[in-house]
Formats: sequence, structure tokens, C-alpha cells
Amino acid sequence: MSNRCDRTNAADASGNRSGNKDFEITFEIINRSTITHVMNYPNPFTTRTQFVFTLTGYKIPDLFRVQILTISGRVIREIDKHELGHLHIGRNITEYAWDGTDEFGDRLANGVYFYRVLTKIEGETVEHRDSGADGYFKKEFGKMYLMR
Repeated sequence: MSNRCDRTNAADASGNRSGNKDFEITFEIINRSTITHVMNYPNPFTTRTQFVFTLTGYKIPDLFRVQILTISGRVIREIDKHELGHLHIGRNITEYAWDGTDEFGDRLANGVYFYRVLTKIEGETVEHRDSGADGYFKKEFGKMYLMR
């Protein structure tokens, strides 16, 4: 973890100064490849939902697949890396928005669906990085609500 403390000065158009205010910027540099849990947003959703997550390291995963499942565990839709749009190191919000349809384009019923994300770099599973979202996942499965 690296910290920096500096002073800032500001003035309005009349020259009134804001004074010297201390501020601190805290950030973390992570060189190894990790991924936070992938959240869908908005959740619940009615027409479309995107995926939000953070990648660290130097490489984008070779394999990045979102599997959407029924509550009985049947995979009804798989969304691959090429569908998600441009991914980059840092915080991602996918260009792609899932519209609540299955592999055949049929609209799914209202209800709860589960999803999981599979990621690999050079055949190795990408390490999970803890985040504030961890409490929303059970055994690597997230839950989404479709309400039409």
C-alpha cells in the first residue's frame, strides 16, 4: 500500500482563497493477476443488466465466461469474453448488457437466476481478490433477479 499527503490551494473568481487543506490519497498496487467477484448491475433488472468487476495484473484473462443458470443448476446462457466487449486492467463495466434471454434468444420468465464466472490466464484459474461484494456470493455463485 502506498500513501501520499499533499496540500491544495484554491480560489474563486473574486480571489477568495479556500485555505490550505490536507488531503490523503490511498491506493493499492497489485501486480499479480486477480479478479473481484463479478456483479450484475442493475440487480434486480427488467430489460438488461451489465457486469461490473475489477481486474489486476498485466494480462487480460484468455478465458472469461459468464454462465447463467436456473435455480435447479441448468446452464441456460453462456456469455463469452468476445461478447462482453473491451476488457482492461482496472475497474470494468461491460459494454455488453444481457437482456434476460436464453441461448436461443427466448425470453426467460421472471424470477431468480444464478451465475458464475470462469476465468483463466494461460490455463490457470485467475485468483479471486476480496472486495465488499463477497457477502453476496455463495460458493462462487451470484444471484440475479429478473423482473419484467
